[in-house]
Amino acid sequence: MTRGKITTATPNHGWVSFVGSGPGDPDLLTVRAVELLEQADVVVTEAPEHSALVRTVLGLPDPADLPEDAPVPGPELVDGGFGEDGQPLTHAARAKVVVKQAKRGLRVVRLMTGDPFLYASGPEEAQACVKAGIGFEIVPGVSSVSAVPAYAGIPLTTKDHREVAVVTCGEKVDWSQYADDRTLVLLSAVGQIADVAQALVAAGRSAQTPVAMTRVGTTTMQSTVTSTLEHIAADARAARMTPPAVTVVGKVVDLRETLSWFETKPLFGWRVLVPRTKDQAGPVVTRLRGYGAVPEEVPTISVEPPRNPQQMDKAVRGLVEGRYEWIAFTSVNAVRAVREKFEEYGLDARAFSGLKIAAVGDKTAQAIAAWGLRADLVPSGEQSAAGLLEDWPEYDEVLDPINRVFLPRADIATENLVAGLVDLGWECDDVTAYRTVRATPPPAPTRDAIKSGKFDAVVFTSSSTVRNLVGIAGKPHPSTVIAVIGPATAKTAEEHGLRVDVLAPAPDVEQLVDALADFGASRRAAMVEAGTPVTRPSERKPSTRSRKVRAE
Repeated sequence: MTRGKITTATPNHGWVSFVGSGPGDPDLLTVRAVELLEQADVVVTEAPEHSALVRTVLGLPDPADLPEDAPVPGPELVDGGFGEDGQPLTHAARAKVVVKQAKRGLRVVRLMTGDPFLYASGPEEAQACVKAGIGFEIVPGVSSVSAVPAYAGIPLTTKDHREVAVVTCGEKVDWSQYADDRTLVLLSAVGQIADVAQALVAAGRSAQTPVAMTRVGTTTMQSTVTSTLEHIAADARAARMTPPAVTVVGKVVDLRETLSWFETKPLFGWRVLVPRTKDQAGPVVTRLRGYGAVPEEVPTISVEPPRNPQQMDKAVRGLVEGRYEWIAFTSVNAVRAVREKFEEYGLDARAFSGLKIAAVGDKTAQAIAAWGLRADLVPSGEQSAAGLLEDWPEYDEVLDPINRVFLPRADIATENLVAGLVDLGWECDDVTAYRTVRATPPPAPTRDAIKSGKFDAVVFTSSSTVRNLVGIAGKPHPSTVIAVIGPATAKTAEEHGLRVDVLAPAPDVEQLVDALADFGASRRAAMVEAGTPVTRPSERKPSTRSRKVRAE
């Protein structure tokens, strides 16, 4: 659906939308916030992470990945957090930046951490817009006051505890006002927690009152310390707690023991390497994030057109002329290559009339369906070339008017499928539809992290990603969990000296990630049962990794 533009903005009169970005998790942005970011001419940020947030929400590439002189897509990003001298901008200076952009007659999104009207400079900046005669709107965001405790598994109210007080500790506070058993939410309390705890006890609170401090809440770097007023200062110091953090004081903290849901995700905080082609891996990354992982994509191969397109041109013409009985797609890339060739010739799915279609894997079948076609044959067993041959019918001179198969594939594909089809009586045009090219090596810090075990896991979605990653970056460290999409990929990994820990039950990227999550959940449960601290693979010695897990 195409979204309409904001009618209030005209070439002569800008418009400012003060948009709350929430506490950190991009998924907590409101629908209205996303809509406005899509329509914005300029986005005025206030935090270093906001630029990445905008790119993530809008699906924009990192400028570092673009050619040197290529235009940067998306809205113009203006830093409203720091001035040219590197010093933080005051509220007044930030308001001037916003007004200046709006006076250009542009649609301006002023992206603000949390909620614009809750512990933020939204009111002051909005007043500056009023003074300048510029229209504005307020788009509330999820506040860290409620979101961070929720992500820590701590409800601020229950049927037995209905009162909450929010206190900013940066000012002089009369703590005697909070001597009762109300739930307290403390902001900016990390550096003063010893004095705050002492003052609350002096005011009448029990020294055993539960306390929880959560830093960088709602992100995969979130960590929580639970303690009491008596010990929170020492415990926070031992855990090296640093701002930004939200502290909760009160009996509701005890519910974290049963309600903690975010930090107990099976892959929480795992740094997972995703070797990929330049334009793939989106579903893998999304699913990994859902399990609490921190995925990092590394391009290993690029899918390029064949060097000599004549063979592909001839095959497509033959398809249109009725030369083939079957076309067999063994990958999504093969579907994409044929579809691009069709579009080049001005053809559409009607050219497949009378042609039987085979597909290996659900994703390939879905790519065909997205084209308006339906696969006549998908392997009933193993989703591979071997599985396809198991179900492929023998050529029958009576039933099959044509004995030829069109097989568009990669330049490095094996010959097993062709040989098997020939054995079944078929003639096969094995055509190079695309080729794979090894990518340039990743930056030195990434290569070092791969070799030194700073990644907790790596997911391989094909044999080529194994070969190319090892070729451009070296072998993953023995402590790194290796997850592969199928038996062929597992064999390639083992040939390169890697021990496979997780094998997907089917050649599907989502099932691969699910299998890795099952591995992580089992590993975590074993640590909890043994009474040992829950650590990530990168925090343990390689010798502890002794069990190979195959997802059932």
